[in-house]
Amino acid sequence: MNTATNRDSRWLFPGRRAGQPMHPDALSALVNNLGIPTIASRVSAIREYVLEMPVPVVADALGYHQVTTAKLAAQAGGTWSRYAAGDAATTAATASAGRRSGGRPFSRPLAPGDSAL
Repeated sequence: MNTATNRDSRWLFPGRRAGQPMHPDALSALVNNLGIPTIASRVSAIREYVLEMPVPVVADALGYHQVTTAKLAAQAGGTWSRYAAGDAATTAATASAGRRSGGRPFSRPLAPGDSAL
């Protein structure tokens, strides 16, 4: 990507030092000067993420502590409190296979000498 000020820079926001990006604090100050509150914007974005995804996923993806992300989820009214990690497709396939064989879902196969009841 080329920037308007330095076409050879690989950074969208190049810093004052050659080859380095702009420091996050400097970028935050510039954005705040434009009237955009950076902290409130960041919190708002995280709240939107936790409404769409489970808290542990958001925390791991963004590098936040799960307690912090859980507090933001509670403030946002998130409903992922009973999230259980797992592959839903595999679970559904196992359940339907159990029903097709006449047994209960997730039951073990009958051993010789076992009764079907």
